[in-house]
Amino acid sequence: MATESADYRRLLPGHQNSDQAPANGADVFEDDNLDAPQSVPHNIGASFQRDLGSSDWGFFSSMKVVLFKSKLNFLIPCGFLAILVDYTSQNQGWVFPLSLLGIIPLAERLGFATEQLGLFTGRTAGGLLNATFGNATELVISIHALRGGKLRVVQQSLLGSILSNTLLVLGCAFFGGGLACGKPEQAFRKEDAVLNSGLLLMAVMGLVSPAMLYYTHTEVNLGQSALALSRFSSCIMLVAYAAFVYFELSNSRRRDEASEGGGGDQGDDDYDYAYPEISRWQAIAWLAIFTAWISFFSDFLVDSIEGASKAWEIPIAFISTVLLPIVGNAAEHARAVMFAVKDKLDISLGVAIGSSTQISMFVIPFSVVTGWMMGQPMDLNFHLFETASLLITVLVVAFLLQDGTSNCFKGLMLILCYLIVAASFYVYADPNIDDDV
Repeated sequence: MATESADYRRLLPGHQNSDQAPANGADVFEDDNLDAPQSVPHNIGASFQRDLGSSDWGFFSSMKVVLFKSKLNFLIPCGFLAILVDYTSQNQGWVFPLSLLGIIPLAERLGFATEQLGLFTGRTAGGLLNATFGNATELVISIHALRGGKLRVVQQSLLGSILSNTLLVLGCAFFGGGLACGKPEQAFRKEDAVLNSGLLLMAVMGLVSPAMLYYTHTEVNLGQSALALSRFSSCIMLVAYAAFVYFELSNSRRRDEASEGGGGDQGDDDYDYAYPEISRWQAIAWLAIFTAWISFFSDFLVDSIEGASKAWEIPIAFISTVLLPIVGNAAEHARAVMFAVKDKLDISLGVAIGSSTQISMFVIPFSVVTGWMMGQPMDLNFHLFETASLLITVLVVAFLLQDGTSNCFKGLMLILCYLIVAASFYVYADPNIDDDV
């Protein structure tokens, strides 16, 4: 009952008159000075959501909200320009940036549709949806690269997403939040940060073992033992991530109930009384549409990486590890900084560190299992240079998060660390890249 009451108030942009109950979706928002009801009848939150779902949300109204509300959507035509250039001139130096720019707004709108659907399902199921679709773009691109046999592109793009989230995004959030809030330090939940850091270290353990087998030439079956170990470790990592999601959702529900039981509204503050702008079924439909749209553009993006590398005279490792993650996740990066500026650092950490945890513990092992089913020898051997870069990055971030506070200097240090890593990949000649392209 406490959770349903929280969901009921969360769907309102203001407080509702306690003398009136929403019966048929009519406008019942009266005086902002009235207090929200302390208790509501059982199932009133669910009935209110059903009323919202039956409101006059037509198809054209949905298109207006989804396609014309975000300013990033003006980049969508870039994806179609990439297709036109590919069929007319096959200039991969233009196809790659155009398709990459076309994916940016689609990834942002995919996140919007996920959030809208989460408003109907409640906090717990909404958290599960965000955990599932949070890195759908990276997952789709990885599957397309796996189909083309570009295993190193898959490894380096996922590695780059972790590096950019943990160093660049978190650094910008710390730096921007420290400047905007005017406080010496910002605080966040140390327990969540430590837990995510532990999962990142577990992912590094999964990557180190196959790499050590490969470089020390101690495999029982040369070329096969590391692959078998990678597949076994990937299954273990997927189980660990599923347990982590269940643990987080269970804790979130208990915190919400405790907050409601104490009469406080702190559990609902993060939502800022958000209310859905499209219906439940429209959100599901847009999720399917944007996923298919991203999948279509990703095909051109992956196929143009090698041509763009030759046209720009830039290593494929740099494109896959630096350019692809930064531009592809630009909307998500902006969200993390925006929440930090508003002094909501826990949400920023959820975007940056939480996304890195999901990629390392779910997307990477899922790619290994998917490659296994496709007959591709995708493994966790990210080779020495990439594995060492990830290990050092995770250790640096874990040390900076252990006290539960952030400031401008921590942010600046993380940004400078990312510049060092990015420059390293610019001068890195991957000896294994020719096997895939």
